[in-house]
Amino acid sequence: MSRAPITKAGSERLRIELERLKSVERPRIIAAVAEARAHGDLKENAEYHAAREQHGFNEGRIAELEAGLSTAEVIDVTRLNAGTKVVFGATVDLEDEDTGAAVTYQIVGDLEADIKQRLIAVSSPIARALIGKSEGDSFEFTAPNGVKHYEITGVRYE
Repeated sequence: MSRAPITKAGSERLRIELERLKSVERPRIIAAVAEARAHGDLKENAEYHAAREQHGFNEGRIAELEAGLSTAEVIDVTRLNAGTKVVFGATVDLEDEDTGAAVTYQIVGDLEADIKQRLIAVSSPIARALIGKSEGDSFEFTAPNGVKHYEITGVRYE
């Protein structure tokens, strides 16, 4: 089994989330299930079914985090010395060659990816297109809404 890469910061964030799910969310959900169960007939008890569903999602996320973190290879991005070359962990500044819009992404492990925080999975199409390129290079990749053209305007490891 290969070990999936994860950044040190991502590992710490996910461990905090795991601890919160186990110590805060799990007891809260268990109490909600018990309270809903006390209301009587479980067949038509929407509160009970919602609490059980919430319990399932929480336990699923706990299992996902535990499994992912147990097999992850933690990489301290600040210790990488790749210069201006894009490798795992790089924070990359891009300029859309078609619109001129600027965007910044960090290439992270699949488990820690979160597009809202501009953390893209190393397995994503844009990350695969970026790996091995250097600052100043132009590249293209196929996005869901068509082919995109970008120039790499900055690469850093922080």
